[in-house]
Amino acid sequence: MPDADPIVVSVDISAFRREVTEAERLSRGFGRALGDALEGGVVRGRSLTDVLRGLGARLSALALSAALKPVENALGGLFSNLTRGLLGGVAPFAAGGQLSAPGVLASGGAASALADPGAAPPPARGGPAAAAATAPVTVNIATPDIEGFRRSETQVAAALARAVARGRRGL
Repeated sequence: MPDADPIVVSVDISAFRREVTEAERLSRGFGRALGDALEGGVVRGRSLTDVLRGLGARLSALALSAALKPVENALGGLFSNLTRGLLGGVAPFAAGGQLSAPGVLASGGAASALADPGAAPPPARGGPAAAAATAPVTVNIATPDIEGFRRSETQVAAALARAVARGRRGL
């Protein structure tokens, strides 16, 4: 029988590990909620109805938190894509060189039309920060209260805008 070459399989299981870690975190939360509810019934002498009501409320909060996790991630991605889209159009001009299509050049706070595809934009001013490429911004928001998040949405947007402005200034 001829010797067979070994087959090497390389698999990235980092996403699986993240999911297992999240499942462990949720199961610990469920166990804590159940343990606290039973402890409340035994130690504090609460009625079974109160214990089950508290357990139901806690499990609902855990389920809501787990259900909102994708929304939190989507909002972080939305803010990231928004800032990348708003700031991404400036990077090609900062690098200098010939333009391949007509467009608008933003330089020194003023914008001018570049109609000639062979025109070269003026060199970037402002040092290395002006010629730097944009970087993605990721915002993760964890909240146990969706209404509280909705009430503070303007504050979150303002904080994000300030962070982006500081980043553009190179602070």
